[in-house]
Amino acid sequence: MALTHVVLNSGRVIELSRLELSSTYSGMLEGYPFQGWNDRKVAGLVGRVEQEGDGVPVHLVEPVRELPDLPDGAFGPVELLPAVTCVGVFSSKPVDPELDAVLHHSALRVVWFQQSTELPSGTGANGCLRGIAWDDLARDFEL
Repeated sequence: MALTHVVLNSGRVIELSRLELSSTYSGMLEGYPFQGWNDRKVAGLVGRVEQEGDGVPVHLVEPVRELPDLPDGAFGPVELLPAVTCVGVFSSKPVDPELDAVLHHSALRVVWFQQSTELPSGTGANGCLRGIAWDDLARDFEL
């Protein structure tokens, strides 16, 4: 059973079956977030998710980066990612219209960032999630 459903801009409905939430800056004991640190954080996260190795492709929704009006530190300007890091596994009907929807489904693992722990849902989901080009990114699997 799905945790929630998201309606993509294309009209396709995708189901969220697994979701991992974490604080974006947990483990940052000192210093401040800056572009280089955030770049490494995002790349490391995507690499970890790709290594799960179950054949489901991984897609990163590029995060919105905020530059607050704060003085620059030793590494340059402060740059903030949204507070919550999300990794979700979504599925839907097959991408290939020739496949039997009873025996096949498509899947995509998505990494994104958001400001709250709220589940994405319906047409009210984060616009960057709703814009996923599912047919280009997801892979079909036999059940």
